[in-house]
Amino acid sequence: MTASGAVVSFGLVALLLTITPGLDTALVLRAAVTRGRRDAFATALGVIGGVVAWGAAAAVGVSALVTASSVAYDALRLVGAAYMLWLGGRILWRLACRGAEPRNSDGPVRAAGVWRSARTGLLTNLLNPKVGAFYVAALPQFIPPDTSALGMGLLLAFVHAALSLAWFTLLVLGASGMRRWLQRPRVSRTVEGTTGIALIGFGARLALSSR
Repeated sequence: MTASGAVVSFGLVALLLTITPGLDTALVLRAAVTRGRRDAFATALGVIGGVVAWGAAAAVGVSALVTASSVAYDALRLVGAAYMLWLGGRILWRLACRGAEPRNSDGPVRAAGVWRSARTGLLTNLLNPKVGAFYVAALPQFIPPDTSALGMGLLLAFVHAALSLAWFTLLVLGASGMRRWLQRPRVSRTVEGTTGIALIGFGARLALSSR
């Protein structure tokens, strides 16, 4: 496999992984609906930062070490699960506290702060060892023997990051275009509730899962 062929092949795999509905998509969509475009892009950039960090770690062997060590893997898995359970529980608690309080769909969205949004996206990815395991398993399959493992690994991580940025941009702009509909109280509560349940589900599955 040539270097260009490896990039194209990995890009297709990364694209399928990116557009498959999951936790990252739910977080970005929730931010777009409840906090506006700026915080949604900040969340997306945080998620992408986690992708690049795991890809770079895999390229230098750090992720392989975490995956190979049962103690390190389990520690990261439990911390990540606890974080997702806490985040999902907080979303559902706030949603329950607001109850059926009416919201004006034309009113301003509630900004949470760029750093806080980016931190949420980043930590959600960094504390998920499944992402690291994916890179450990996938990267060696797409690194030609006559190329630098570190250089090629970083290139593939940035390919994944670029595809993620393109997907999240489409998602955020699409949500912004449908803002008035998405900010209807029932729709907004559905998005928030679904995100909270998804976070709790991912957290529980991560806590109970094995390698």
